[in-house]
Amino acid sequence: MQDLFAAVLPTLTDPAVRHAVWLTAEVAGLTLLLHAAAGVLLGYALSCKGWPGRNWLDVAVTLPLVFPPVALGFVLLLLFGREGVFGRWLLACCGQTLVFSLSGVVLAAFVAGLPLVVKPVQAAMESLSARLGEVARTLGKREWEIACFVLLPNVKRALVTGLVLGLGRSLGEVGITLMLGGNIIGRTNTVSLEIYNAVFAGEYPRAMVLTLLLGALSVLVFVGLRRMGAQ
Repeated sequence: MQDLFAAVLPTLTDPAVRHAVWLTAEVAGLTLLLHAAAGVLLGYALSCKGWPGRNWLDVAVTLPLVFPPVALGFVLLLLFGREGVFGRWLLACCGQTLVFSLSGVVLAAFVAGLPLVVKPVQAAMESLSARLGEVARTLGKREWEIACFVLLPNVKRALVTGLVLGLGRSLGEVGITLMLGGNIIGRTNTVSLEIYNAVFAGEYPRAMVLTLLLGALSVLVFVGLRRMGAQ
């Protein structure tokens, strides 16, 4: 316990840790926005039965739940690296690359938590669409109006639940982030990667301080999202 208290101040004043905290907060905010948009759009798309490609989209969304994170990160590295299909296109069009950058870390967090956001929204929309969707259609509402003004207000709790789960998964992501972000100190090292680095170096008091810090951040986000869902 004394080692833990002795490690608090040096850990929190370490420039690498301060950068990791700010980077983690920035990634969490960006991921939350992306998850909210993608969760609604993909959840609605998957709740609609019978259109071509639906099963393939469902597999792609669900894959991060069953595929090892390091292996998934390697696949994404092959796709978005400088020599990858999408990586070459981004480099040619924008002069930018996703890997070893903030964009790569955000992509890793987004992919890791996506199924945990989409699936609750999909389930909620499937249970509502049969009842409310048909009633709205008989009243002459178009599909986009049904999605925005009928289904979306009724799946808010499911969306908030998914965002909590997805963000929790994203904050703890290491495997995909290692592949896409590279764990570059002062650039792409999140708090989770700092914990990984501390444990790997045998600095267990430092790792414990960072774990408590990440836990406190997760609780704050969880409470905020729950309050939003209760409104």
